[in-house]
Amino acid sequence: MAPILSDPVFYLAAVPAVILVGLSKGGLGGAMALIGVPLMALVVSPVQAAAILLPILIVMDIVSLWAWRGFYDRRLLAIMLPGALFGIGIGWLTAAVVTADHVRLIVGVVTFLFFLRWAAEKIMSNERITTHNPAKGLFWGSVSGFTSFVAHAGGPPFQVYALPLKHDPKLYTGTSVIFFAIVNAVKLVPYFALGQFDATNLTASAMLVPIAPLATLAGAWIVRRMKPEIFYPLMYGMILIVSIKLIYDGITGLWGW
Repeated sequence: MAPILSDPVFYLAAVPAVILVGLSKGGLGGAMALIGVPLMALVVSPVQAAAILLPILIVMDIVSLWAWRGFYDRRLLAIMLPGALFGIGIGWLTAAVVTADHVRLIVGVVTFLFFLRWAAEKIMSNERITTHNPAKGLFWGSVSGFTSFVAHAGGPPFQVYALPLKHDPKLYTGTSVIFFAIVNAVKLVPYFALGQFDATNLTASAMLVPIAPLATLAGAWIVRRMKPEIFYPLMYGMILIVSIKLIYDGITGLWGW
């Protein structure tokens, strides 16, 4: 048995990581998901942590698709998914030259500015509700696919386009579930091609999978009972946390702190 599979310390980090990611997959925002890989990376390398989590994410996606069946914005998916597939392809082609730390820093700064704009509109009581824009949707879909492949940070670019639409929380969550279920499924092919999966990582994934459905359903249960006036401030609060975390991770990674 590989050392990590018999190490209790691994499970002390991995089990909470899977629970947090599952709650996020159920609809409770991206901050919890973003904590998952760094938390697991306390005991294994970030690359190995990401490889262990990806099959678990697929299981969570299946559970989320069932939990949020019937809730989706067909137009958003039609606009953003082609861009996401293009972004994944770019990520695959540039995997050897683009570092995850650069991506985290850039996404963190953009997301932080997005939060500041929302906060300013909120303070001035001038919060906007946008409509679909194919050009913007295609662009942010591409960014989401690329950053999801390179740094598991596809959530913030998706939110930059989707949150200002001000959908009902159930519609927003159901749409995001379908979007990332497809993105994660497509990512399996290049991840296999790049040699990210081996027997140890897949065995670790299998041992952690039973936690995934329970955590995901718990997140969905909570979101279904949230009113929009609670849901959207929570989402933007999560965005602030995510942006700060991405900026911190990017800077510390690039400077080697």
